[in-house]
Amino acid sequence: MNRRVRKAVFPVGGMGTRFLPATKANPKEMMTVVDEPLIQYAAKEAVEAGIEVLIFVTGRNKRSIADHFDKAYELESELAAKGKDETLELVRDIVPPHVSCVYMRQSEPLGLGHAVGCARPIVDDEPFAVLLADDLIDGDDKGCLSQMVEVYEQHQCGVIGVMPVAEDEVSNYGIIRGTKGENSLWKIEGIVEKPKPVNAPSNIGVVGRYILEPTIFDCLQQTGKGAGGEIQLTDALALQLETETLLAYPFTGKRYDCGSKLGYLQANVEYALKHPDLNARFREYLKNLVLGES
Repeated sequence: MNRRVRKAVFPVGGMGTRFLPATKANPKEMMTVVDEPLIQYAAKEAVEAGIEVLIFVTGRNKRSIADHFDKAYELESELAAKGKDETLELVRDIVPPHVSCVYMRQSEPLGLGHAVGCARPIVDDEPFAVLLADDLIDGDDKGCLSQMVEVYEQHQCGVIGVMPVAEDEVSNYGIIRGTKGENSLWKIEGIVEKPKPVNAPSNIGVVGRYILEPTIFDCLQQTGKGAGGEIQLTDALALQLETETLLAYPFTGKRYDCGSKLGYLQANVEYALKHPDLNARFREYLKNLVLGES
């Protein structure tokens, strides 16, 4: 029987040091692109892909994430009393009623692999997704995770989201080695975290979308500290490859690296240009700004 992907893990325990001082007291995942926080974009992508349980692996100063997805009785009552029905629906529809939110605490920021391992008691023995909120992916007609779920349902093995990266950027990514097959899928034969360009096996880099088999938890337990002195998910995936098949999927869509200031600014500009209430006025503003500087 084919198994469904019902659960998704969101590692949100990181410190967000690239955006200090903005992230000193506020999680980077709560930084907004136009009018929605990054974590909400990721959660919506998961729900659209059929995910029923959202598992947030949090750290200190992350309470606002749980508050964001919780019901806000006072706010909803005030909006209802003032007749602000459209805004009320925005607040109520953040998470559909059939979707559950679970919060796990990562006691120390020991890396992505450690954060994923913290979710084991909730994931149990099921395939599951992992989404990194600071990788904002605009999938146009179909979200990135929805595309990957379709691949998983067909092949019933781990699926990793990938994209080509520039040669001078390979040291910022996990890089795969593999064979390209049908429908642009790669059968992964090896994976290495943040190699030097001269040592990189390809230019195909891993981005923050994964569908994993639960055997990854045993691999994580056998994985020591890797690059940056952290427990790397990439190292556990390399171990899992010894006994299981992993596929790399070049998703359709545009990815914004909102873990960097430039990528975050690019996302805000491009999402604002597509926003139904802002696009025309914002486009005119940008046009006048550029012409005024030329």
